[in-house]
Formats: sequence, C-alpha cells, structure tokens
Amino acid sequence: MAKMTEKEKMLRQMLYDANYDSQLLEERKVAKDLCYEYNRLRPSDEEAQQALMRRLLGKTKGNFCIIAPFWCDYGYNIEVGENFFANHNTVILDGAKVRFGDNVFVAPGCGFHTAGHPIDAERRNQGLEYAYPITIGDNVWIGAGVQVMPGVTIGSNVVIGGGSVVVKDVPDNSVAVGNPCRVIRSITEKDRLRSWDRGLAE
Repeated sequence: MAKMTEKEKMLRQMLYDANYDSQLLEERKVAKDLCYEYNRLRPSDEEAQQALMRRLLGKTKGNFCIIAPFWCDYGYNIEVGENFFANHNTVILDGAKVRFGDNVFVAPGCGFHTAGHPIDAERRNQGLEYAYPITIGDNVWIGAGVQVMPGVTIGSNVVIGGGSVVVKDVPDNSVAVGNPCRVIRSITEKDRLRSWDRGLAE
C-alpha cells in the first residue's frame, strides 16, 4: 500500500505535518497570494472580486459577497451557498471542508477554524495538527467576533450571538451565545412577529 501524503492525511482527519510538508506549504502560498490580491482590489471592482473568489473557493453559487480583508489557508475546501455574505476580517482555516448553506450572514471579525493541535507539546512542536470539518446550515446569522472551532456543525435557522466561541454543535432553530457557546432559547413564531423598530412596544 502506498504511503499517504500529508495532504491525504489532512483530508482524512488524521494527524498531518502542517509545518514542513512542501505540497501543503505551496498550496497555502497560492491561496495567500490570491487572498492578498483580493484584499487589494477596489471595493467598487465587484466583477474582479467575484472572478478571483471563484478561482479561490472550492464551490460557490450564483450570488455571494465577501468583504475584504479575507484570509483562508487553501480555499478549495470552502463551499458557500446562495446569498452568502461575509463582512470584514473573516478568516477560514480550511484544512478540512467548511460548508456554508444558503442565506448565511457572517458579521465582522469571525473565524472558522478546522485546524487544531495535539494537547501534548511534543507532537505539537513537531508541526503536527488535525483538521475536522465545519458545517453551517441555511438561514444562519453569525454575530461579530464569533469563533467556530474544529468539527462543529451549526444547524439551520440559527443565530449565534456576538463574541461566542462555538465548540459544540448547535441545533436548528436556536439562539446560542457565550464562551463556550450555549443554546439560550429556541426561535419561534413570536420572533417573526416582533417589531424591531426601536421605541415601539413589543
């Protein structure tokens, strides 16, 4: 049986050499160069932004918007759904798949981190890490500064409160917040009927 490459290990959710493997180093350089190019485009040059992001990301649908600056590790492991929106300073460390459903809003300063390291210093200092996939459902709003950790699935119709650190799965139709992030309530019909005009009675 042929020896697996470090990239194959990465994609199979095994420990892999992230620091010294030449293939992965080169692929990250390519992605970082594309991110750098993207971040230097004029905000008004939407056509060039769309074209470059379609080169970088693994899968896109018809309508999406990613506000610079944006950074990722590889790009090819990122899939975004219809009407995906990511505000300034989104970071996606995509050693594993990161999938966003339709109608996902990502506020400024959010991170999606598939990569992690062993707790023991010996293996960590060897440059070993793992990558577990992240999945975000449809109709999700992720508040400012949220950090999503390896292996997390966030369901559909979910709101994640600003500043949360999401370390466990979040079920459908939930509002979740905190560090660590916890579900605080369900989203109900009452939320749809609420007036968000400030000063009006609820």
